[in-house]
This record gives sequence, C-alpha cells and structure tokens, in this order.
Amino acid sequence: MSHSHPTDGHRRHQGHPGHPGQSTETTPVLLMHAAAIGYGKAATVRDVDLRIDPGEVVALIGPNGSGKTTLVRGVLGLAPLMGGSIELFGMPAAQFRQRYRIGYVPQRHTVGGGVPSTVEEVVASGRLPRKHLLSRSTRQDRQVVADAIETVGLADQHRAAVATLSGGQQRRVLIARALASQPDVLVMDEPTAGVDAESQEGLVRTLGHLAGQGLTLLVVTHEITPLTAILTRAIALHDGRVVADVALTPHPTDVHDGAHPDAAPHDAGPHDGGPAAARHGVVDLLAGHQHDDSHDAAPASPLDRWRAGPGLRGGGRADPAAHERGPGS
Repeated sequence: MSHSHPTDGHRRHQGHPGHPGQSTETTPVLLMHAAAIGYGKAATVRDVDLRIDPGEVVALIGPNGSGKTTLVRGVLGLAPLMGGSIELFGMPAAQFRQRYRIGYVPQRHTVGGGVPSTVEEVVASGRLPRKHLLSRSTRQDRQVVADAIETVGLADQHRAAVATLSGGQQRRVLIARALASQPDVLVMDEPTAGVDAESQEGLVRTLGHLAGQGLTLLVVTHEITPLTAILTRAIALHDGRVVADVALTPHPTDVHDGAHPDAAPHDAGPHDGGPAAARHGVVDLLAGHQHDDSHDAAPASPLDRWRAGPGLRGGGRADPAAHERGPGS
C-alpha cells in the first residue's frame, strides 16, 4: 500500500531557541517503507509507507488498538521492526545514534515520581542525552534549560515543585524536558489527554509557538479537535494500517486569538473547501473510527465522506480485507 505525501503541508524548518538547525528540506525526518512493527511473532503495525518532512505538524490518529503507540515505539527504537524499513534523518533506524534529535513527551499525568523535584531540575534532566557520562553542567546547559522553560511559559515557576503544578503545567514541563535536548522533532503521546479545556488551550499555544519556529511535531492522539488549528497533516490508522493521509491548512490565528480550534462558520456550504471543512472532516473520520467495531462495509462511511469531502488531499486507500485487531494502541 502506498500513500502520496501531501507536499502542501510542508513548511521550511527554521529552528527554535537553542536549536542546532541540522535538518534540511531535502532529507525527511522520518521515512518508512512497508514497515511492520510488533511484539513477539505478531506484527501489530503492517505495510506502512510514511514520510514526514522537517517543519510538518502531523497528527497520528485512530481508536484504541489501531497501532498508533506501536508505530511510535518502532520509530523510537522501543519496538522491533519486523519487516520493511525505517529511516531517521536519512539513516537506517538501526544505525541511528543521535537519539537526542528526537524529543519524546510521554503520556503521563504527573512527573517527578516520589522524589520532590523542581521544574528546573526535571527540565535539566533533558540535557543528559547531549552530555557525556558524569560531565558537569555548563553555562550553555543552564541557558538551554532556561530557554526551554521560558518557551513553555513556566519561567516564573522554574523553582516550583512539579507536584504543586496543574496537570496542564506538568505536561508543559515534560515538553520543556524534551526541548532541553535541542531536538529536531518532538514526538508526543496524547499531550492534551487528562487536562481541562483551559490547560488544553495553553498546551496548544505552546505547540503552535514551537511549530511557528519550525520544529517538527508528531502528535499521537485520539482527541484531535484541540490540535486542528496547528496541524498541517493528519494520518489515520485502523487495525495497524494507514487508511488515510490528508494535508490540512493550519490556522495559527485560532491559537493566538483564543478561538476554539474547531470554531467555523455554521453557514458554510457542503462544497466549502476551506480549512474549517477539512478540520471537521478529520473530526468526523475519527469519530467514525471510534464507533466502528466491525469491518462490514457500510455506505457513506465517515472514511468515504472524508475522502470525498472538499478541501481534502492526499487520502490513502483502506485495505478492504479484515484483519485481527492487534494489541497496540
């Protein structure tokens, strides 16, 4: 199965505070060809062709069990590649050693564990991938940590105990920790899950700021609505396969003016090809996957409506064969 890459979602990589600027427009951040990823003898993710270029803001969407987390774990080297190929920055993943170029923000409601830690201490731990064993913190390290904390809007709380922060603020601490390694791409697992609407808006503003500086973002989510204002692309997984790959037009004004990312004129006609139609199409697709518990063909399915909808480009084709649901999420 092959998917065309929606080039209109591509944006120039400009770097962010402290960013070494190593990525180029000609070398993809991630390139997968017929990739199969799984555990034991079972491939949970199968036959994936995927390319992500520098500067893109990509949502990886799908219901629980679709293979989102397994795919990301394969990219991070935490799940074995069972077939096909994965390249990171033009190099086979098995040979890639500059893991600090990939920042990872896990899905966790708290940080710091049982040991009391300040925001500064947690974020400083993100410098470790860039440092030699037992090497001391330098002035540059401290500046990068301060820049990362400022980037996520927590400069006034840099000495606060992480345990005293809200869920949304703790999530921003995790983002700052990932930024401290000065990555070229940030991979996030459900960044808006488990936080209230106000905290979600703060997180999206932070991600929009990073995207505006050219950082590549790959966001795993089943809750796409809060993020649609900043997305350049949405990739849908179902039963371990890519079923659609769609370019979107980001609306940064929706982030900065406080408007809800899903806000759109209600009088827009069915043939309106604007970004609002595209965003609603993605939401409709996701909602359809979440409520589809069978492989039976159905007329006018959300996926069919998404492919046929206005303003949507680069859609992939669904595999008509029925497959057993894998253990991945």
